[in-house]
Amino acid sequence: MADNDSLTEGKRFAPSVPPRTEPYPLKGSSGLDWGMQNRLARIFRPATGRTVMLAIDHGYFQGPTTGLERVDLSIVPLLSYADALMATRGILRSSMPPASGTPFVLRASGGPSILKELSDEQLAVSMEDAARLNASAVAVQVFIGGEHETQSVCNMTRLVDQSQRYGIPVLAVTAVGKELTRDARYLRLATRICAELGAHVVKTYYCAEDFDTVAAACPVPLVMAGGKKLPELDALTMAYRATNEGAAGVDMGRNIFQSADPVAMIRAVGAVVHESLKPQAAYDRFLRSQS
Repeated sequence: MADNDSLTEGKRFAPSVPPRTEPYPLKGSSGLDWGMQNRLARIFRPATGRTVMLAIDHGYFQGPTTGLERVDLSIVPLLSYADALMATRGILRSSMPPASGTPFVLRASGGPSILKELSDEQLAVSMEDAARLNASAVAVQVFIGGEHETQSVCNMTRLVDQSQRYGIPVLAVTAVGKELTRDARYLRLATRICAELGAHVVKTYYCAEDFDTVAAACPVPLVMAGGKKLPELDALTMAYRATNEGAAGVDMGRNIFQSADPVAMIRAVGAVVHESLKPQAAYDRFLRSQS
């Protein structure tokens, strides 16, 4: 039976105080459901609106990449320094500790290997399995200008449709083939198409000229891809410029796990992204903290 004596009255209801709401301020997310915003808030730190994502999904098309031969040994020690991990479901289930508090973005497309036409991807993971794995987002490759452009775009839009049912955001990865130029004009085209068709986050490459126009033209968060391994100072400089010009963080792989000291490097990248530390200062910190 209810305890009527515990009911409250009067000023505790604060009738003169308007209800408080705290909408998640991430770019392009104000119209999303609560579950979507909650998952995005796991990936992008609410305090900065930025992320340091660690990409280790390379094996889905190129096999054991240098630095990822044993992810249980090379990657698990980095988890606590990453805001999110991009990985395949096979690696998650076989090698990642379930008790890790690091959210992850699940690679959801695949098919061809480096021996075939890479743009010929299909959806490789169901949204149901993504929910079963408690994914914070799913990632799909989009090949604008590629041989199978339409197929890859439809892969993304099918995931976007399913994302509305499950409340799991979609991260579109703009793939750049050898025949395509990574300039601002192309990147504006690719990222805007992904956002227009429903992607909640877009990952793309940095370009030295007019990257700020790429970020400005994309109505959802833009995350910079790390790309090939660079000298540490160059990688930190690229991350600094990208975030200073509008990127909402980075998704780096080889520039972290192929570094001479991956822990020191991911911490330096974090300082650039979340503290806006200048590249040289971050590199000095990297040198000092090498284990």
